[in-house]
Amino acid sequence: MIVAFSVTPLGVGEDVGEYVADAVRVVRESGLPNRTDAMFTSVEGDWDEVMDVVKRAVAAVEARAPRVSLVLKADIRPGVTDGLTSKVETVERHLARATDGRGPMSETGLTDI
Repeated sequence: MIVAFSVTPLGVGEDVGEYVADAVRVVRESGLPNRTDAMFTSVEGDWDEVMDVVKRAVAAVEARAPRVSLVLKADIRPGVTDGLTSKVETVERHLARATDGRGPMSETGLTDI
């Protein structure tokens, strides 16, 4: 499964990067495949592993903030591994086909995937 989540401390002011870094540190130290971008951190593993990491990441922020907001989205697909990489590679492959003239293009010019 892949879980994309965002942990936001509330009541600590506008600059929250230091708090978010605490959560991301927990994810990276977990050893599970993960990626962080401007909006979410994604982590891949089995249900118990991933949810434990999310719980610990929230706890890391909660230890320093009076309130925490959690947004979570999960892709639960048994038997699939390396989804963090393979899903992106599939989209990139379709994009490459569209730009080299081999792939189908919709009326908007976007690749139909």
